[in-house]
Amino acid sequence: MTGAGGSGAKGARGRALAPVLAALGLLALAACARPEGVLVPVAVGDTPGTRVDMLVATTRAPSTAPGVVFTGERGDALAFTDVAVSVPADRPVGSIQWPSGPNGDPAREFVVSRLEPLQRTDIAAWFTARHGKKRRVLVFVHGFNTRFDASVFGYAQFIADTDASLVPVLFSWPSRGRVTDYVYDRESANFSRSDLAYVLTSAAASPKVDEVVVMAHSMGAWLAVEALRQIALKNGRIPAKITNVVLASPDLDIDVFERQMVDIGPSRPKVTIFVSRNDKALGISRLLAGQVTRVGAVDLNDPQYAARLERARDITVVDLTALQGGDALNHSVFATQKDIVGLIGARLAGGQDLSEEDGLVARVGGGVGMAVGSVAAAPILVFSGGRN
Repeated sequence: MTGAGGSGAKGARGRALAPVLAALGLLALAACARPEGVLVPVAVGDTPGTRVDMLVATTRAPSTAPGVVFTGERGDALAFTDVAVSVPADRPVGSIQWPSGPNGDPAREFVVSRLEPLQRTDIAAWFTARHGKKRRVLVFVHGFNTRFDASVFGYAQFIADTDASLVPVLFSWPSRGRVTDYVYDRESANFSRSDLAYVLTSAAASPKVDEVVVMAHSMGAWLAVEALRQIALKNGRIPAKITNVVLASPDLDIDVFERQMVDIGPSRPKVTIFVSRNDKALGISRLLAGQVTRVGAVDLNDPQYAARLERARDITVVDLTALQGGDALNHSVFATQKDIVGLIGARLAGGQDLSEEDGLVARVGGGVGMAVGSVAAAPILVFSGGRN
């Protein structure tokens, strides 16, 4: 009897692990397909395409290898870099055309056209050079398993596709870009929270900046919320210029997140969360975290989660489970699914809150219907927590 039971238990564990191992394989294959050393400035000239100028703040250690710039190890100090990325024209929304080597072809591949270190004293001048009646800054925090070059190209893709005319600031923390280094990446996010808090408060304090929107993906969501919590505990509140926080597929323990929101307090930015029950990467994270549900994979049809969210002030959850398209793991739908990219871009370009429900209850490109209701009845479920 014991042997039979043990065999059954092993079989159940094997069946549970099968999709996780498959997801890990997909992540590993995707990483192996990308060449290294591609961040070598290339002359772009009159090549058609989009130019994305971004300010990069990083806690990574610098690299001496050509075209790598920063490693996945932890640096001694926060570093700033002025980066320009050339994005080729006529490509599918949500896609990145990786350069085949250090001398990429700007006509068909993503390439870096400028990469210059900055001192902290140079940053005000960098913002001054960004034109526009209103300087709205979008600070993006990447997720787990992300090399420095992937963070730069990934953010450039999102900015080019949303076309929202925001000033892009990338916060790149020390991820080794390997699926086997989940715990290291997690500790690296913890290592970086004071530096991200500095970047956010400095942006909000700058007279060159009118508004700050924070967007964080996956494990970067934990880092972003922790940085905001640290700011709130230190200063008593979040700066008023930080108006919106967008958490895409957040790899965040739901119990921890609830406590973080309490610590941040009632005077917090509006929070929008993109979730999917089909997120395979968060399935791995849940397994590693002792089967604790991740915020990015909550089931809005489960009464216990609905009740908890109902008590949350100024939090909107957008369930993307029913959408097709995007990456193979359903972990980057916010940046790779063309309808969602278009929706986010339209909202940001118009200076609107992503958390405003009336903006989500609409039709966007591709005929995706936005509606409040069960996922079975509508492609997207929008759930808004209580408001004061």
